[in-house]
Amino acid sequence: MAAAAPPPPPTEAPTTMPETALPRHPVFTRIRLATPSDIPFIHKLMHQMAVFERLTHLFTATESSYSTTLFTPDNKPFHSTTIFILEVSQNPFTDTLNNDPVYKPLTKVVNLDLPIDDPEKELFRNQLGNDVFVAGRKGFGKMLLTAVAKQAVKMGYGRVEWVVLDWNVNAIKFYEDMGAKGQL
Repeated sequence: MAAAAPPPPPTEAPTTMPETALPRHPVFTRIRLATPSDIPFIHKLMHQMAVFERLTHLFTATESSYSTTLFTPDNKPFHSTTIFILEVSQNPFTDTLNNDPVYKPLTKVVNLDLPIDDPEKELFRNQLGNDVFVAGRKGFGKMLLTAVAKQAVKMGYGRVEWVVLDWNVNAIKFYEDMGAKGQL
């Protein structure tokens, strides 16, 4: 009787699923300049920031004060306070905001592993049904800061500066991961 051939060596089980097997949840993103119709959202975001930073006792801004400060004929984008808005939608953007002569909005499709579940999304839904603000580590902060940095380079600025509270370790880590160096 002949000896049986040895069995083939075991193959390693795949440690990850193939990319095609992962569920994908595409979202459409757009970074654009704020307009006067964004004032209610800007006000809500700034108030949320004051709550997060435990500074509501100092928060006195109103929608009216934002309107008279941010959107006057003398305030030109990139020559005074300029606000970028990051919108997220489950549908492609079809409105005319892409025709801004000062800043061409940046659009991108992002494929997420899980759908976005923002408990406050109804607070930040604009007239077109798009979410104006989505919180939570999905790469949107990096996208927004990159847009700001690219605009600064385009305008010949030597740097981009911002302030972060010393106790906000998540924000500090985010900026450090983006290459920021802390100053005291």
